[in-house]
Parts: sequence; C-alpha cells; structure tokens
Amino acid sequence: MINQNATPPLRPQFWETVDLTNMTKLEWESLCDGCGKCCLLKLEDEDTEEIKFTNVACRLFDDTTCKCQNYALRKQMVAGCVVLTPENIERIAYWMPTTCGYRRVFEGQPLMDWHPLITGNPDSANITKNSFQNRTIPEYEVNEEDLENYIIQDEI
Repeated sequence: MINQNATPPLRPQFWETVDLTNMTKLEWESLCDGCGKCCLLKLEDEDTEEIKFTNVACRLFDDTTCKCQNYALRKQMVAGCVVLTPENIERIAYWMPTTCGYRRVFEGQPLMDWHPLITGNPDSANITKNSFQNRTIPEYEVNEEDLENYIIQDEI
C-alpha cells in the first residue's frame, strides 16, 4: 500500500538547478539554515541603506532552538514580521544575512558549507556556531530607543 501522506523527497541539489519560483514548499522551507539571524532586529541607515544587525531578537524567537515559537501565525502576531517568498526575495535579499540560504541561492552563490542541506544535519548551524543559539536578548527586554547599543559587529 502506498502512503499518500508521505513527504516527497527533496530533489538532489535542487538549490543549484531549480529556480526559486519552481521549488516545492518543502524545498523552499529547507533553504532555511536555522541560524536565527533573520529574527534579529535590524537598523537601517537612511542615508547609506546599510543594515546593522543587533543581538536583540523578535519576541517569538526561541534562542535555545533557533526557531520561531509560532511560525504558522508569525505575521499575525508580529506586525513587522516579513514572510519571505520567491516573489518578494528580490526586494528583501539585501536585508537578509549574507550567509542566508535564501539570499545565497537568489544571488547565485553556493550554500555555506555548514548548511543543513550540505551537511545532512538539521542542527549544523548550531553545532558549527553559525547560529544565534543562546546569544540573543528578547525585544521585550530592550527599549526601542536603546537599540543602537545592541548593534553587533559580527560578520552576518
């Protein structure tokens, strides 16, 4: 008997051969490396458009797991949350971390060698210290006017 609820397998190295708009939902979601960097609050210089990352995370970010505590309803719960799609990545890519799987595929770059699709380990961003696991402050503990004090200098 065929299990019709089984998840279809990912196509081999699909990120190198399939256009973002032609990826399955599972392929698209698997481009996320689980680093949590996209959940960090950012400041943008109005003159230079330079993005500065802080170590302050969205209130839904769980920095022990590097996952959103309510991924399905994140946009409804956090008005400023940006749901990344193949249709909007062109406008948003500059705002994503340079190591981001979505950004790298969009820009025609290879995935980082620690990306779960490369290593086969879904926890590889944490294991290799390329995530913000246990390194953030929840946004509800920081006054918005003090956000500049939390800018990080790390290569993001």
